Amino acid sequence: MRHAERGPSRPLDGVRVLAVEQMQALPFATQLLAHLGADVVKVEHPVHGESGRGSRPQVTERDGRKVGATYLRNNLGKRSIGIDLKHPAGAALVRRLVPHFDVLAENFKAGAMEKMGLGYSALAALHPPLVYVSISGFGHLVPTPYADWPAYAPVAEAMAGLYEPTRRPGEPPPVVVAGALGDNASALYALIGTLAALRQRERTGRGQHVDIAMFDAMIAMTDMVPFMWSVGEPPSAATAGRTGLVNAFAASDGYFVMAIFRDHQFEKLAQLVGHPDWIGDPRFATREGWAEHRESVVRPALETWARDLSKLEASRRLAEQGIPAGPSNLAPDLHADPHVAARDMLIEVPRADDPRPMLVTGNPVKLSGAPEGPITPLPGLGEHTDAVLREALALDDAELAKLRREGVIGP
Repeated sequence: MRHAERGPSRPLDGVRVLAVEQMQALPFATQLLAHLGADVVKVEHPVHGESGRGSRPQVTERDGRKVGATYLRNNLGKRSIGIDLKHPAGAALVRRLVPHFDVLAENFKAGAMEKMGLGYSALAALHPPLVYVSISGFGHLVPTPYADWPAYAPVAEAMAGLYEPTRRPGEPPPVVVAGALGDNASALYALIGTLAALRQRERTGRGQHVDIAMFDAMIAMTDMVPFMWSVGEPPSAATAGRTGLVNAFAASDGYFVMAIFRDHQFEKLAQLVGHPDWIGDPRFATREGWAEHRESVVRPALETWARDLSKLEASRRLAEQGIPAGPSNLAPDLHADPHVAARDMLIEVPRADDPRPMLVTGNPVKLSGAPEGPITPLPGLGEHTDAVLREALALDDAELAKLRREGVIGP
């Protein structure tokens, strides 16, 4: 990683996070915390690990285990300890660890941690400064009819209205899982809540429960859906295409996306594609008119102009005229993109089973006074169990061996 000149330390150096986590929403949040300097200790089942390890596709890691893509994308910079939380001694071990951490983060279904004696009330009593972060489908702090429902990202996305505006008549809603907006949006709100609670603790000395519901996060992300309905607009008002010029257009090697919402941008486009007559044309007197005649008039002219240009070059020429545009990229485009490289937004992670590295997203939070990295590799299952228990609880060899014999910690 570059940019060491920004400074020797990261803003969360010294913050310790105990993450009882699985799949993506919370692991993505804690990976960002690790990128910002936090010491993130991940608690996993000592035999099969967290459920993200079982996702597909899988690669063979350096410890010989098959590890799934969801785990591989969300766990750089962490340490892993193997503890069976359903074993009474395992839950007790976590309770002993809690006073040595600033944050405990979990993303089990509401009520699961309470059943193990690891809910907020129990742990705050042991360690009042604890910031306890929860991500669940529907939250903990207020009653909800969905409290017992399990949820993955597509469920929260659907319930928040994300899919309906683009549904075609007579067809089911277009459910999209690539990108996991429900997971990553929830993660970002969890990160905001964690940092806010840590800041408040500096003033009060007390922690609190940061409660993130994926449904809430997605309502915030799809704010146009309820707002447009409330002011009398149809569902299509929450989509691209009803007003302005917002769509994908063909170039020689793929598509570029253009977004025009302002009059001077439309005038620049008309000049660029050789149709200055559009400027005084009554069909284009309104932004709704632009959208109405997009397919019949604008697309043929724009795609004729772009047919000998690459999607990147077409976007560049539009941008030079102050028209927002960008190529619709595939993964190889991102890998070759100089902006992505300059801002360290793809991290090459070595594989044990293939000479080609995996690509994991970098930290989008860039700070002028903090370096990028260092980033430690993905942890093997339970790789740091002994080290963490020794440093936090001063357990000796005999105590560790006893816990291992009893199946409380991993082999």
